[in-house]
Amino acid sequence: MSDEPQLRIILAKLGLDGHDRGLKVVARILRDAGMEVIYLGLRQTTDSIVAAAEQEDADAIGLSMHNAGHMTLAPAMVTAVNDAELGTPVIVGGIVPEEDVQPLLDKGVAAVLGPGASAEDVAQTVRDAVAAAG
Repeated sequence: MSDEPQLRIILAKLGLDGHDRGLKVVARILRDAGMEVIYLGLRQTTDSIVAAAEQEDADAIGLSMHNAGHMTLAPAMVTAVNDAELGTPVIVGGIVPEEDVQPLLDKGVAAVLGPGASAEDVAQTVRDAVAAAG
């Protein structure tokens, strides 16, 4: 057993996107990597995600985006996290065009994972984002 504390990550679908199969796969990947996953599911708001992150003492927030709302919803989530003074990194995964990755990072998203990310990449990205957030 590792001496490292178990990371706690919130996973959610922000907004009206109704597809969560990919997010359930990510939940399993992170669980198998030794993380505690708090799965909020579909149709979450920034307020509900922030409340859960506060209540669960989450180390990171993972958002799954498949509805082309990433350029609006992800920065809104970063703003909500910052307004709540959580210091919790926001990681976005899903269908995000390559040309939108850097603008999302510039708006405060900690990392962006595309559909080709391996299980190892997903877990390491979460670890790296948490470490960078300090």
